[in-house]
Amino acid sequence: MNRLVLRYAYPLTAVILAIFAWVVAQRLARGGVEAIVPLAVAAVLVWLAATFAFIYFWPQITVRGFRRALLGGGLGGGPIPVNTLYAVADRSSQSAASGGLMAVGTDDVVYVGGWLDLEAGPQVLRVPEMAGRYYSVQITDPVSGANVAYVGKRTTGTHAGAFVLCDRRWTGSVPAGLTRIELPHRSALIVGRVFAADDEDRVAAYALARQIELTPLETRS
Repeated sequence: MNRLVLRYAYPLTAVILAIFAWVVAQRLARGGVEAIVPLAVAAVLVWLAATFAFIYFWPQITVRGFRRALLGGGLGGGPIPVNTLYAVADRSSQSAASGGLMAVGTDDVVYVGGWLDLEAGPQVLRVPEMAGRYYSVQITDPVSGANVAYVGKRTTGTHAGAFVLCDRRWTGSVPAGLTRIELPHRSALIVGRVFAADDEDRVAAYALARQIELTPLETRS
């Protein structure tokens, strides 16, 4: 949906302004300047309401659009099951030619994507040893649209690690060697990036990206 809005933003704006100008002209022809006052008041009220609705609902619409795309069509290799991460071998520009979901990204990273669902319990996000290579895994809340957690070189380093993703109400214990990351809701969008310097290095980056995975947390009774 974001892509459609960006693509047709100017034509849509022109159509809306043309309609508004036509309505104003009709009012002026019928009742003079006085007829414009109610219209202006209504326009301001609609603008305020629409602005509030856009700010509040647009992040949810955007993130849930990613959810439908991931679970329905995936990133080029077919639908991606819940709690599964998929790495994209192609560059972003290659994805653009085929209308891929990551077509608006950058060419110097390998992308990873998936949808997290904690309804059945916490999941463990595992990342391999990156040996100093830049990478990041962002976790985006579907309600606010905010990135609520990051795993990666700038936040957790580049050593291999395992992170327990759970909602704030979960009261279980985290096994030794794992790091707890609390999320505001039981679902989230996950997008990962692994730096690739060139096409040759992209092979190594893709191999590392494929090792970023989600697995259920094993709990002992």
